[in-house]
Amino acid sequence: MGVISEFKQFAMRGNVMDMAVGVIIGGAFGKIVSSLVNDVLMPPIGKLMGNMDFSSLFIQLGGTERYATLAKAKEVGVATVNYGLFINTIIDFVIVAFVIFLVIKGMNAMHKKEAAKPATPVDPPADVKLLAEIRDLLKK
Repeated sequence: MGVISEFKQFAMRGNVMDMAVGVIIGGAFGKIVSSLVNDVLMPPIGKLMGNMDFSSLFIQLGGTERYATLAKAKEVGVATVNYGLFINTIIDFVIVAFVIFLVIKGMNAMHKKEAAKPATPVDPPADVKLLAEIRDLLKK
């Protein structure tokens, strides 16, 4: 029973639960960024580069017949190097890394503000004040 109770204690710690929530939100955020790159950013970039669709850029490694699209090459089962999808993935990574950088930078700025706040003096309790007054009177 010791191992099970230790595991339960480990799994229910705040840090583990926070990490689990972060992983779930990160997965959803990754999908949003992928959609942003594939559906919003890459079409105008492709248009500027002469109606190029990056997701369909590939190098065919096998077969005697040359296929015009990645979908046709995959349908036949020809080996391909999908460098267009790789470019999209790199752009995904750069966006995610930049957003994480901004979040960390914001968190660090908040920590600096908290550290810069001067400590407010706390009035001592009444009995401590009374004892200090008695001490001062005895010194005289």
